[in-house]
Amino acid sequence: MATDANQPTVPQVTMTLSAIAATGATPRPSGETLAEQSTRIILGINRQLADTSLATQGTWVLCWLGVSPGNANMAYLAKNTDSSNSFAVVIRGTVGSETDLLEDLDVGTVVPFNLVGMPSPVPVSKGAMKAFTEVVTMSTAGVTLAQALTTALGQAQPNPTVYVTGHSLGGCIATMVAPYLQSLTWPNGRPNFELHTFAAPTAGGEEFAAYVDSLEWQASERHYNMNDLVPQAWNNLAVAHQWYPSPPGPAADDDVKAVISTLAGLPGPNVYVQPGKVDQLNNTYDPVDPNVVKQSTQDFMGQVAFQHANSTYLGLLGAPDVQSGPVVTLVTPVGTAGAPVEIVGSGFEQGVVVDFGTVSSTRNHVLRDDVMIAWAPEGVGVVDIRVTSGLGTSPAVPRGQFAYGGPAAVVVTGISPDSGRAGDQVQVNGVYFASDSQVYFGDALAELVDYAPEQLLVTVPKATIAIGKPATVNITVLSNGYSSPASPADEFTYLEWHQT
Repeated sequence: MATDANQPTVPQVTMTLSAIAATGATPRPSGETLAEQSTRIILGINRQLADTSLATQGTWVLCWLGVSPGNANMAYLAKNTDSSNSFAVVIRGTVGSETDLLEDLDVGTVVPFNLVGMPSPVPVSKGAMKAFTEVVTMSTAGVTLAQALTTALGQAQPNPTVYVTGHSLGGCIATMVAPYLQSLTWPNGRPNFELHTFAAPTAGGEEFAAYVDSLEWQASERHYNMNDLVPQAWNNLAVAHQWYPSPPGPAADDDVKAVISTLAGLPGPNVYVQPGKVDQLNNTYDPVDPNVVKQSTQDFMGQVAFQHANSTYLGLLGAPDVQSGPVVTLVTPVGTAGAPVEIVGSGFEQGVVVDFGTVSSTRNHVLRDDVMIAWAPEGVGVVDIRVTSGLGTSPAVPRGQFAYGGPAAVVVTGISPDSGRAGDQVQVNGVYFASDSQVYFGDALAELVDYAPEQLLVTVPKATIAIGKPATVNITVLSNGYSSPASPADEFTYLEWHQT
């Protein structure tokens, strides 16, 4: 890769390649075969790799892609078409919550990791071994990752460079895949291997880390955000108890500390160690997601997700963010089968598909990149409307719900003020409040002072906060048979309370 001052750095490029791996990670809610999802992922990755505004500069091309059964793991091989004679093996990261990722690694059980040429096996977590095995054995049209790389290197100029990279779980598995690739025999001689991981938990203990570090690398670097919980696994999770101090928050409450302590206990007697040269990307609590700064479990875990995100890592590295998939922000809330439904959001383009729950709409029309119409398929009850393109599937959101036959789902969109004392008045903003609305602060019923379909005025009830209950609670509106979903927008903090 070029080293000119105007050229992107290797970490910027490899993190961008890692972020692109998340393209199309979520299967369509209405279902699609693995082949259909793979085709969609390929279209999305090709589109991202062609984007000249990214650190990858539009010079990388996709050579091979594999998705394991059940969509658990994905990897792709890309080639740089510039003069650098470089290739990249990219392994996809987490497709779920960060705590689910840590629990799925099954770190309480270790198994032997053994490659050709190793002096002796070294222990790794059972979960990491399972993911590694899926990555190196999955095939597309009968071709595995190693076979695809063999073909690519056989056509390369002498002395090629192979980057092995991944974010999150992808980075963890990269620390196993890279030594595996080093153990193989390659046409035209052994390439120069570089290992770059981002936000990666470790796969094994001291023996594993020592083995990885003993291999011949052109570079082996572990890049991480100091405020990211995941790369602290599994040797330093307890440090997160002191994270996200207030201000700007969210400081860990007792529930957060209990979650972290539970995670920290998962390895049991197994001691885990990270391989690679450390590259800490920051030394302060920066950046911060200002939308999740209250002292609550919900906000703390929301901040964990932000600190772990691909976009946060790209920002810390000074690299442009990758293209985002579609997002739904608002829909026509009620209707019947066959009715046109307006969908507002972003990332809409010709060829997108729309799912109403697990049923696909057979007809839609994109008006602009932020507005489209879809005709409701047959259905019943309350469903999430989600839009899928080559870049991914929109997440389910409270205001993206469609109710067949009504009434519309109740959603709290904001409160003012968001802190105070018992007896104060608070304005609760939202949509589809009915005259039967009841408002709860945690589990305490508030007095309703004034009602409007999108605004309620209530008197703050006495807190029922006790030992183990937080000072920050969610405000919930019960109306028309609905209970509004909890979100950071409805959090209220008691400035004074009496424990009961």
